[in-house]
Amino acid sequence: MAKTIKEINEKIKKGEAVVVTAEEITDIVKRDGPEKAAERVDVVTTGTFGPMCSSGAYFNIGHSKPKIKIGGGKVTLNNIPAYAGFAAVDIYIGATALAEDDPRNKVFPGKFEYGGAHVIEDLVAGKDIKFVATAYGSDCYPRKKLATLINIKDLNEAVLFNLRNSYQNYNVAVNLNKGRTIYTYMGSLKPDLGNANYCSAGQLSPLLNDPLYKTIGIGTKIFLGGGTGYITWQGTQHSPCVKRKTNQVPEAPAGTIAVIGDLKRMKPNWLRGASFEGYGATLTVGLGVPIPILNREIAKYTAVKDEAIYAKIVDYSHDYPNGVSRALGEVNYKELRSGSIKIRGKDVPTASLSSYAKAREIAEILKGWILKGNFLLTEPVALLPSVESGVTFKPLKERPIKE
Repeated sequence: MAKTIKEINEKIKKGEAVVVTAEEITDIVKRDGPEKAAERVDVVTTGTFGPMCSSGAYFNIGHSKPKIKIGGGKVTLNNIPAYAGFAAVDIYIGATALAEDDPRNKVFPGKFEYGGAHVIEDLVAGKDIKFVATAYGSDCYPRKKLATLINIKDLNEAVLFNLRNSYQNYNVAVNLNKGRTIYTYMGSLKPDLGNANYCSAGQLSPLLNDPLYKTIGIGTKIFLGGGTGYITWQGTQHSPCVKRKTNQVPEAPAGTIAVIGDLKRMKPNWLRGASFEGYGATLTVGLGVPIPILNREIAKYTAVKDEAIYAKIVDYSHDYPNGVSRALGEVNYKELRSGSIKIRGKDVPTASLSSYAKAREIAEILKGWILKGNFLLTEPVALLPSVESGVTFKPLKERPIKE
């Protein structure tokens, strides 16, 4: 038995589609088996809500009088620099951008209280943003300075465009250092295995429910930031060829997606600026992907449970920063969510940087949209590169620069 996305969309339009979340499908498959589950269920909804540093937004602010060419000049939003290397009034701000006068880690550990991610959150919340631009001037764009307040409702385009989101599995971070706490993008890690941090929605996570990318690809319509968006490409560092368990779940960070969506239709509770002490600013993104249940194989994959998803335990005091490929062991997400795991015979408390409760909420919202007929599935024009592609994330090959 096999279905098509077109057939599923017809059922959605008629109000006949059966839609369940990634939590709910596990019991259905366990009770009925993947074959009958695939016959009964049409869509499984997933969700994740966690920090995603490779995020940002681009804007077109419209032309001033007289006109200014910001491209090649400098621009700040609430004192946070944006990239102005485009045409006259197009700019891009990254989530991790910081003000020039931010002390960063000069006073360690730095606080990073406001960055590009916070600008994006403030824009989505409808707040006025202080916009300052300087330019070199030209005959067609004579103005050299522009200082004004901007608001998202006045911008011609405001688009969230994230280069790498929704990592498929990730490390569990610990600190083997005996003497001091370390500050990382995985949060603060106490010395001598004082804690273990992880960051994944596990059984709700989008790419873990379609581990071989059988349905996910360029053009897939998704929940993004409280609105709708699309997958535009594989995300940076997409690495599908890592070692996998027999259930095809990767044992290490693997797939990623690049996504895009209309920022004007998003909500601040699903795009939140975050400050990581001693590390920097980042954007916490709400994202959900619908998985069309086209056949038995996909139904079986979506039934994955936390106890069948394993992550590597990695030392962030020495091994990770020095590029040492070593794991202290592996642990499944059921154990991680229990609040404590054993590492080298020691009970180590665990904490998640992503919100499982929010991931569950996203999956439920997306489910509701589909059931109401407000969200149809899209046919991807190309699936994400999978194991057969040979695509892998390679470290930088450093070469000396000859003066």
